[in-house]
Amino acid sequence: MSLERPTPPDPYTLLPAVPSMTLTSDDVRDGEQLAKDFIAAAAGGANLSPQLSWSGAPDGTRSYALTCFDPDAPTPSGFWHWVVVDIPATTTSVARGAGLPYPAFALRNDAGTTEYFGSAPPQGDVPHRYYFVVHAVDVETLGVEADASPAVVSFNLAFHTLARGMVVPVYSH
Repeated sequence: MSLERPTPPDPYTLLPAVPSMTLTSDDVRDGEQLAKDFIAAAAGGANLSPQLSWSGAPDGTRSYALTCFDPDAPTPSGFWHWVVVDIPATTTSVARGAGLPYPAFALRNDAGTTEYFGSAPPQGDVPHRYYFVVHAVDVETLGVEADASPAVVSFNLAFHTLARGMVVPVYSH
């Protein structure tokens, strides 16, 4: 069954404008299909988070947050695949299959796990975009508890993000 529906807008155009910073990856690129390593295990992938590196954070950056969001999931609220907060300001990359530097921690994603959850759109669905975003944050800790929802983290980031960078690969099968 093919789902025909309009493509939702870029979700980051709905947030306050902030300067850009650079986010690059050895593993994922804008507009390119995600490799099997970054697909959910239930969909035949390895469920690994991609390598990510960032630069160009503005003065006043006290920590970072990393998120991966799919606005094309067939739900009114999209799907959060990865939410990591309180990454030290001295950190400028994470390796593939990321272990997180202290005191960073991952929150529960929409799959109910506290780790990266790889893509797994419904068979025959529209191509999905995966917004991997690094947020330069103006506080050392975002002040959220480990059981906070991705929506609460996103709300707090709207008020504490100094700059952001993103890379947006796609996946469909």
